[in-house]
Amino acid sequence: MSLCILAAGKTVTLAVAAFTLCWTHSVERTRWREDWKVLPAGLQVVEARVKGSGAGMDPPEGSVLRNGWWVYVPRIGPQPRLVLAASGATREGWTLCTDKGCRELGSAAAEAIVLEPCGP
Repeated sequence: MSLCILAAGKTVTLAVAAFTLCWTHSVERTRWREDWKVLPAGLQVVEARVKGSGAGMDPPEGSVLRNGWWVYVPRIGPQPRLVLAASGATREGWTLCTDKGCRELGSAAAEAIVLEPCGP
């Protein structure tokens, strides 16, 4: 499987089976990280981490504090796609990391980025 990134009318294909998505909460200025797998059924989040708690971002029941991060496994099934849009409040977008490196996505406010699995 591969991950397709659709932005500004262009598609970038990454030959990866997994990725990490990171961002900063626009109110609390706290970092979030999610680990995802690329599956034929969609994108599956396998673990999430948040560096603190606060407005609208309390760690869910069952979270474990590990090295300063609240770690948990979200209870949702595979998602056909993720649509990301920056608020502009943090002056940054998302960071998408794979075993091949990291790239910043969607730093401009309301710039929609779509992540979805694509064929081999």
